[in-house]
Amino acid sequence: MRAMAQESTPTFPFMKMHGLGNDFVVLDARVDTMEVTPALAQGLADRHTGVGFDQLAIIQENGTQTHLTFLNADGSTSAACGNATRCIARYLMDETGDTALTLETDRGVLHATDQGNGITSVNMGHPQLDWTEVPLAHALDTLELPIEGAPTATGMGNPHCTFFVENLANVDLETQGRAMEHHPLFPERTNVQFAQLVGPNHLRMRVWERGVGVTLASGSSSCATAVAAARRGLTGREVRIDLDGGTLHIDWREDGVWMTGGTMHVFSGTLTQAFLDSLT
Repeated sequence: MRAMAQESTPTFPFMKMHGLGNDFVVLDARVDTMEVTPALAQGLADRHTGVGFDQLAIIQENGTQTHLTFLNADGSTSAACGNATRCIARYLMDETGDTALTLETDRGVLHATDQGNGITSVNMGHPQLDWTEVPLAHALDTLELPIEGAPTATGMGNPHCTFFVENLANVDLETQGRAMEHHPLFPERTNVQFAQLVGPNHLRMRVWERGVGVTLASGSSSCATAVAAARRGLTGREVRIDLDGGTLHIDWREDGVWMTGGTMHVFSGTLTQAFLDSLT
């Protein structure tokens, strides 16, 4: 019996990556382009009917520079995504054989280096410590906000609110994170971290990401928490942060906040035209 010819339908490639369980769908627009809308991001983010991710990252060429664009699971945009930046830096260094590169984001130009054994470092830039930079709704000292728990506000290209607690196990992250994301002091909403000092220069942290919810890890949140801990005298400027998905090492240097850890390219796949059509 002769096999019936199947009608050819367009497909669009993507990659699934994660940094410590903080997971991403990555579209390489250097190869294939498509219009990325909030509806597409939301559809892809669904872990039952899409692919599932915390953030969507798009690789584009901007002249001679590689530019990264990030969208959250709810379709909103973010200027920074530290773990996605490390994942893509690892992918591009493996592609080219380089051991260092720069990536352009809405946060600015970020430098990445290969540390060997699959470990990648990214300089996430200088922290934004003034209330106008975070931003906050009005003039306040960002070190201790007038909120119960006296959290610290930090900008890392996106806003962060960090609480330091005695016992992280007692924190209802789902309830408190959701409420704080929409606090009126943060006109652009905020990422929310709860951190506990567990040893010298050693923090345990959990995170609620703006536009996503509870995540296993967050690179920019880890940078913001390390900066906040150093400003408050809880740690030095080089710290280990244990998250639900693993460990990051953060070093607040003169040239910016460096974040170091592992990454994983899990698989590559294709999106069908039928799936894309279902989102319109």
